[in-house]
Amino acid sequence: MASGPDPAPGGGPAPVVLVAHGSRESRAAEATRALARAVVAARPGTAVLPSWLDHTAPDPTAVLRALAAAGHTRAVLVPLLLTAAHHRRVDIPAAVAAARETAPELAVRVADVLGPADGTVDARLLAGLRRRLAEAEPGGFDALVLAAAGTRDARARASVGRVAAALAADLRVPCTVSYASAAPPTADVAVARLRAAGARRVAVAAYFLAPGLFHDGVVAAAGEAGAVAVSGPLTDAPELAELVLRRADPGDRW
Repeated sequence: MASGPDPAPGGGPAPVVLVAHGSRESRAAEATRALARAVVAARPGTAVLPSWLDHTAPDPTAVLRALAAAGHTRAVLVPLLLTAAHHRRVDIPAAVAAARETAPELAVRVADVLGPADGTVDARLLAGLRRRLAEAEPGGFDALVLAAAGTRDARARASVGRVAAALAADLRVPCTVSYASAAPPTADVAVARLRAAGARRVAVAAYFLAPGLFHDGVVAAAGEAGAVAVSGPLTDAPELAELVLRRADPGDRW
């Protein structure tokens, strides 16, 4: 269950529990495990334990209960989510509450999601997106689509828009948003609009943490619409591992 050495209860850094959405796709679970390994590599000595809200075991409640049973009195839970929608607001607090019913001595701090916190887009997130874009299309592009999973939560969609605006300013190209579900436009529509407006080389930045059906669909749809490239998910990008550490310990140098 754990990645990296587990410090003695009461000493060393608090264990970090990563909480992913969960998927039937085995690739998604492996991406979470790969990120856990990357976080350990970035800060040796920290216990990093992956968990999932659905489809894959263990869930965060089970991980927190196991930590309490091992004698730990504190833990930091980092949501592997890019928006603060339903899973952050409802599912994760419920998982923590369920763990504390049987382990009231365990103090759990729930960190911010990896997407914009307090309206701020972290530079590490932008750097990870740039890394994946450079891997997918080193030849450059003159317009960009930020392809996200999608949500009906207007505040969550606004946070995706902030990332698109930050990427546009960072890369000095127009950047629009698309969604794989729950909200328009889809990736192919967004690519087609940019091409109709005069863009000749449209790339797609995948705003996903792990591979799966959504990312596969974006790759297929964007390619059919004429995109020059679709970047891979962030998975275990070094910048993402650094962002996890920053969320786990906001006062640290990360």
